[in-house]
Amino acid sequence: MSMYGRDPWGGALEIHAATDSATDDDGSRNFQDIDRAALPRPLDETQQSWLLGPSEQKKKKYVDLGCIIVSKKIFVWIIGTLLLAAFVAAFVVLIVKTVPRHHHKNPSSDNYTLALHKALMFFNAQRSGKLPKHNNVSWRGNSCMQDGKSSDVSSAIKDLVGGFYDAGDAIKFNFPQSFAMTMLSWSVIEYSAKYEAAGELEHVKELIKWGSDYFLKTFNSTADAISTLAAQVGTGDTSGGSTTPNDHYCWMRPEDIDYDRPVSECHSCSDLAAEMAAALASASIVFKDNKAYSKKLVHGATTLFKFSRDQRGRYSAGSSEASIFYNSTSYWDEFVWGGAWMYYATGNSSYLKLATTPGIAKHAGAFWGGPDYGVFSWDNKLAGAQVLLSRLRLFLSPGYPYEEILRTFHNQTSIVMCSYLPVFTSFNRTKGGLIQLNHGRPQPLQYVVNAAFLAALYSDYLDAADTPGWYCGPNFFSTDVLRNFAKTQINYILGNNPRKMSYVVGFGNKYPKHVHHRGASIPKNKVKYNCKGGWKWRDSSKPNPNTIVGAMVAGPDKHDGFHDVRSNYNYTEPTLAGNAGLVASLVALSGDKGMKIDKNTIFSAVPPMFPTPPPPPAAWKP
Repeated sequence: MSMYGRDPWGGALEIHAATDSATDDDGSRNFQDIDRAALPRPLDETQQSWLLGPSEQKKKKYVDLGCIIVSKKIFVWIIGTLLLAAFVAAFVVLIVKTVPRHHHKNPSSDNYTLALHKALMFFNAQRSGKLPKHNNVSWRGNSCMQDGKSSDVSSAIKDLVGGFYDAGDAIKFNFPQSFAMTMLSWSVIEYSAKYEAAGELEHVKELIKWGSDYFLKTFNSTADAISTLAAQVGTGDTSGGSTTPNDHYCWMRPEDIDYDRPVSECHSCSDLAAEMAAALASASIVFKDNKAYSKKLVHGATTLFKFSRDQRGRYSAGSSEASIFYNSTSYWDEFVWGGAWMYYATGNSSYLKLATTPGIAKHAGAFWGGPDYGVFSWDNKLAGAQVLLSRLRLFLSPGYPYEEILRTFHNQTSIVMCSYLPVFTSFNRTKGGLIQLNHGRPQPLQYVVNAAFLAALYSDYLDAADTPGWYCGPNFFSTDVLRNFAKTQINYILGNNPRKMSYVVGFGNKYPKHVHHRGASIPKNKVKYNCKGGWKWRDSSKPNPNTIVGAMVAGPDKHDGFHDVRSNYNYTEPTLAGNAGLVASLVALSGDKGMKIDKNTIFSAVPPMFPTPPPPPAAWKP
């Protein structure tokens, strides 16, 4: 079945819902007035004596109730009053029962909301630096308080305390970390009402600020131009049998780390700088009501994006560490992604012009397929960027000169959404139903949650634009089909899979107990285990002494198999970027379906759209 061909914009489709109206016939009684003048007047006592004679005994005017004697008139009055009160009460109850009422539902307690609470807690467990008092992870404490303070770090960088650890180690990889923060900010911008209904809005905003404050330390954020940027704190390369203590060779709680944690800086890192600019730009929209902080974030984002354009290059090209763990394949997708976020944060049309430049889009791979086309991740942001810019076309329609490339992005988004559906063969599925976006390679869940988020979000975009669905070639699919894809994938992760296991720690009754995570696997017992001393906890077959609530592990293999073994990170290690996608997809699916996306907040800084007419044609020459 072909996914290509027809433009997704069909004719207007109107849905007419027949409404039944019911009229209640109110029962009524007609009380006729009594003509009291036509009745005989009551006789007084003298007149009665004339007619009845003196032997007629006068009737009692009292009622004997046994224990008390009351006046007959008072008795009748009391009884009448009670009957009237009973009638009025019954009438009020009848009205209350029959008149329709609007119920205000309590916050939803669906599985997606329950899982959302837990997924956010993972970020609390990954915090580095001096922790806030309300961090609510009992086995964590202050850690790595000397990061970035060594003499070999550029003078522009004062310290690098804070931020988040990447996964089961204590390295701070700024490339996937900034993508994680961008994802959290995007989800808040679209679904702030759902976060608020779940009671998590302030929590997630606090996490975003924690990451943003750290990013502002990684370069001279007060300057308009920079020449260096911190890319990573800590090392993990153990190739060649190296026994030098580092974050992968050692197995220690972050709080006990005593080895050197070098800082990796980059001078031509377009991908990292543009992604970090996207993180700060999106965060500035989240904190738009805090004008001073939002302005600070926008300035930092502007400096970073300029650096990304001036100093071209991949951040991982000059770093063996980055190329091993988080290798970037291109920086063109970050130009589109970062440019879109810069436009939304500033309203400056030069960023939109850049993000919609056909040459940049071509280099990013927007016009060709390939096996990984549509796979949204910390490395390739193209699918997310196209959804983000399709939003602009759906709701603001800026017209010329952007319409042609925006229409292309919109059409490509439709093709990507088609590729997620089971009826097409772009991606295989396990027997249990998990889509194989990374084609059977390890650690699949981080890609699945990102796709689920894009699908649910795009479905909500179409609903908000009064568009009932989209075309895959000649076939029309409703938005419910797209949302159902997202649900089936997240349901698999939450336990609806052949192993009946939740891959989110702490959710459900069965979940991984041997998570590949140093802090969770070593007990907090006032004993400091040195670099090798912690190996016994790494190699222990016992469950982790600390539960890292909300951590989504790497996931099952292509046969739905899973090995709950601490030493096998391909199954049991969680990551910051993976959990960000999980949070975003959960909030998109959570709560009442009647809670829509926030159509306008993302456009807060965008000036009114007055499409520029195309230039007139050249004068006709005979």
